[in-house]
Amino acid sequence: MGAEARLADVPDDAIDAGRDVLSFRSAGKIFPDGTEAVRDISFTLRRSEFVSVVGPSGCGKSTLLRMASGLSPETSGKVQRLVENLGFVFQDATLLPWRTVQRNVELLAELDGVRRSERERLAREAINRVGLQGFEEHYPKALSGGMKMRASVARALTTKPPIFLLDEPFGALDEITRGALNEELMRLYVSEQFAAIFITHSISEAVYLSSRVLVMSPRPGRIVAEFEVPFPYPRLPELRFDPDFARIAGEVSHALRKGYE
Repeated sequence: MGAEARLADVPDDAIDAGRDVLSFRSAGKIFPDGTEAVRDISFTLRRSEFVSVVGPSGCGKSTLLRMASGLSPETSGKVQRLVENLGFVFQDATLLPWRTVQRNVELLAELDGVRRSERERLAREAINRVGLQGFEEHYPKALSGGMKMRASVARALTTKPPIFLLDEPFGALDEITRGALNEELMRLYVSEQFAAIFITHSISEAVYLSSRVLVMSPRPGRIVAEFEVPFPYPRLPELRFDPDFARIAGEVSHALRKGYE
């Protein structure tokens, strides 16, 4: 989990300022080479809501996150944000190899001009939250893939963002490590109550983590289905064997296949 994007407040009557933190209104993106990545995207992200987005490879899921962050502005419609900062979690941990875990986690606070003693405190606190205590002086080359992602999560946590944007952060990990990090992410979500948009190719992961799942079509990506996930937090791993869980996952899978038609 990595870079932070600073965003100006954008008030608008179409956004419920009491509940919503992010809004897409008929938003689209066409790149300079003429490639239309996404088309007519409309949804809102509410405070403390965890939304997963699933869709085929190349459908514009990552583009959607970059539009949300302002890193790649929309070319049609409108994307609006009611927060000043957010945490962006990339597929790669994006740690600096010459910095220790402690120094990597301090990076965003350092770039923000936070004094040294305070950023050291924030980093230690974040490292403890993700279970990396004892590895503060290790360099990235000495860490496993899962530990690198934990360090990346900790780095983003130091900014205390009200929104996390997570672009398949666990996609390259083995199933056991991925499951463990699902549990860690859920624990952090429950304790911190941030809003999140989580990109994944795993339907099971999407249903397990989310309060809502959006399904995208092939490029140009459009939202073709939306599912509310009714299970209360925190959720136990055994939820995946519940018949209602299987039913929702099946409906998401069906919508994903139908989106190809």
